[in-house]
Amino acid sequence: MPLTIRPVRTRRGLRRFISVPFGIYQNSPYWVPPLIIEEVKTLRQDVNPAFDFCRAEYWIAERDGVPVGRIAGIINDAFNLRWNSRHVRFGWIDFVDDEEVSSLLFSTVEAWGRSQGMDTVHGPLGFTDMDHEGMLIEGFGELGTMATIYNHPYYPVHTERFGYRKDVDWVEYEVVIPKQIPEKAVRVAAIALEKRKLHMLEARRAKDMLPYARGMFELINAVFDHLYGFVPLTPRVVDSLIDQYFRNVDPDFLKVVLDEENKVGGVVIAFPSLSRALQRSRGRLFPFGWYHLLAALKRPKYVDLYLGAVRKDLQGKGADALLMMELNKSCVARGIVSVESNPELETNMQVRGHWKSYEHRQHKRRRCYIKHIA
Repeated sequence: MPLTIRPVRTRRGLRRFISVPFGIYQNSPYWVPPLIIEEVKTLRQDVNPAFDFCRAEYWIAERDGVPVGRIAGIINDAFNLRWNSRHVRFGWIDFVDDEEVSSLLFSTVEAWGRSQGMDTVHGPLGFTDMDHEGMLIEGFGELGTMATIYNHPYYPVHTERFGYRKDVDWVEYEVVIPKQIPEKAVRVAAIALEKRKLHMLEARRAKDMLPYARGMFELINAVFDHLYGFVPLTPRVVDSLIDQYFRNVDPDFLKVVLDEENKVGGVVIAFPSLSRALQRSRGRLFPFGWYHLLAALKRPKYVDLYLGAVRKDLQGKGADALLMMELNKSCVARGIVSVESNPELETNMQVRGHWKSYEHRQHKRRRCYIKHIA
């Protein structure tokens, strides 16, 4: 049966590109489908502000007209300028267990990268650090999250067979919510409140947090500056993220610590887990997907951490303990069973150290691969 690969050139083709993994994971109890409406916004050049500094191409591999794989090639020009590199990224990669298919996908991105003057391929990565990163290499029997990539166990086997090697790993934890907040966390948080003159943002509704939203992203840009491959989020990207997430955020799960001048000193952003709701809705809002998503938001049992950041002058001085303590309080009040940490760089021991005071397990690991193609 002939195997072909076709570039995506139309909106109909983009919808087909998004639909490819629905067939590949149709029998998986662990894969969490994306919310299709948000996936469209991310991948459309005329909608996603990341295209101000990115270029991208998408391809679908077909056998006798049936999709058997997909891949995106992305060149983040801001990343290459900042890190003095010539990297092309691969992302949105899915394929059946057939080396002919996976080889065609990788070779297509490599050839496109060379044609654009690139000398290295790495991924899976998205347009920015706010997109999905890292191929799952441990934890295939664990439920995925909305913020992460799930893939079959054969994915890393194929990837390494084609010459890709580890560049960096992220680890993930499941953290059990204790009914009693750890004594050490309470003590350290009290010191931060008194000596550092910090206080928590009191917010009852999502709109109470909007005046501080840009300050949160300014903090993220400053704190994440040294992390793997980070490129500062532009004002247009920040505006897009605020519009996408902050207007309906639950104040119970977004904690902000302020200094005596009411400036953002730290933030932890979490959301009720939508994993099971997205599985039930198949990633669609209509006709009934909205019901499952709304129920998950109103009556959550599990929470996903998306990111956390503490201003550099407050790191190690109790602000992080204060944030975690306040999130812990809300989780107990809402009857939350456990929290998914989502990816943390394996080298970021400061962040990984947050879980020492809690019952936890490291249950997933994901990897960014790299290959030189010059």
